[in-house]
Amino acid sequence: MPDRRWRRWATLIAAVCCVAGPGFVAWAGTSRAPAPEGAIGVQLLEAPAQRRADPRAHRYIVDHVPPGTGIRRQILVVNKSAEDRRIQVYPGAASIEQGQFRFASAGSGNELTSWTKVDEPVLDLAPYEQAVVEVTIDVPAKTPEGERYAVIWAATSSRDPDALAGKSSEPPHGAGGGDRTDPSTRPGGNVDQVHRVGIRIYLDVGMGGEPRTDFAIEGMVPARNDAGVPSVSVGVRNTGGRAIDLGGELELSDGPAGMRTGPHDVARGTTLLPGETGTVSVELPAELPNGPWTATIRLRSGLVEHTATGQLTFPAPGEVGAPATVLSGMLSTPTVIGASLVVGLVLLTGVGLVARRTRAT
Repeated sequence: MPDRRWRRWATLIAAVCCVAGPGFVAWAGTSRAPAPEGAIGVQLLEAPAQRRADPRAHRYIVDHVPPGTGIRRQILVVNKSAEDRRIQVYPGAASIEQGQFRFASAGSGNELTSWTKVDEPVLDLAPYEQAVVEVTIDVPAKTPEGERYAVIWAATSSRDPDALAGKSSEPPHGAGGGDRTDPSTRPGGNVDQVHRVGIRIYLDVGMGGEPRTDFAIEGMVPARNDAGVPSVSVGVRNTGGRAIDLGGELELSDGPAGMRTGPHDVARGTTLLPGETGTVSVELPAELPNGPWTATIRLRSGLVEHTATGQLTFPAPGEVGAPATVLSGMLSTPTVIGASLVVGLVLLTGVGLVARRTRAT
């Protein structure tokens, strides 16, 4: 399952979106195509039987277990380079903050990482060789209910095989893993390139059935940045009991002279805790007329999908437009929700966010 490359965001809408990288790097066969120096890949090989229809469970380790039980998963680790690589595999702490899945600094652990073990913590792989690693998570019997977060990392160093888990520089919080190069200066002026890829873990602990997953679409606000590029910011509230990762697409129809455009992909990377409200954003072609338009947004997290429709008009460059007028779907009344989105956009005027180009976590 190839991962998408992220657009670079430098608009005030993107500042609200809290864009972060997705959580999976796939590898497809023993291709000899050129790869970045030190490149490695990881892939989740299995999902729980009850989640086989859920695309999210094939991308991340997602499960619900009672206290005193555990799970086993297999992952594939691949040396995608033309050199022998020593790869360390280990769990790392993670959290969800302000709409982002955030990775802790090197060597940091949490409750979930203390329960997590891998059967092959060090792999010596020849060029284009692969290995299967089993991940075991054993939950103690008296564990309080709730969802925990972590990452299974695979990491390699271009110079020092020991400059990995707990010893290397790490991506900033909220950055993606993937075929990422993280330079770390060594004594004597040497620069060590550390490459990490990872698979997220979302583990919910509790007796009885799993908490439901659901969300509500709560508003759409059009805008144009200073360069005139239009975008739509969509407010979302997590109404369920588990974290959600949002993706989807936007279509515009009934525009000037009957024009239509789309679907245009939502900038993925927004992750919301239960009860949390956040935004996703869609960037559109610069030449798009102001409208009015009928906007249809479709958002999903795993098997849960919702659609909302509203009428909007894009403003002049550098401005935020009026919240969408409700036509149908789950879209909330724009007076309340739309106003809150506008306030957030105004407060963040002039602030740009450049989303890092990622291929992982």
